[in-house]
Amino acid sequence: MIKILFICHGNICRSPMAEFIMKDLVEKAGLSAQFHIASAATSTEEIWNGIGNPVYPPARQKLAEHGIGCEGKRAVQLQHSDYAKYDYLIGMDSANIRNMHRMLGGDPEGKVAKLLSFAGSDRDISDPWYTGDFETTYRDVIEGCEALLEQLS
Repeated sequence: MIKILFICHGNICRSPMAEFIMKDLVEKAGLSAQFHIASAATSTEEIWNGIGNPVYPPARQKLAEHGIGCEGKRAVQLQHSDYAKYDYLIGMDSANIRNMHRMLGGDPEGKVAKLLSFAGSDRDISDPWYTGDFETTYRDVIEGCEALLEQLS
């Protein structure tokens, strides 16, 4: 089983979009049984008293426009132990990657990557929390997820 953890700052926009887009892609490819896919945050900003906030409504709406649901998803924080649990730990931008290295204690097995690197790009996926541009984020996330799935299958 291939285990993938998508990571962004708060786990309410980009990383859950990547989680559920990737789940949709592997399901459509008939590969769901071969994958475990989840997402997490580098911060605790969206986690209150141990309970994470749900996917941000505009992100949830953008997924729904493409027939992708994300019901029940709540923000969780990346844990040091996740390094051993996952084959791929995929950040959305350079700041995420820096924070992931710090939180995970490095990347001795080369598991950490930026999502668009699978599509041959060093670009960051802009945070729609700040830009308000959920369409561009969706397009960038799907580009990265499709390239990742192509590489893995």
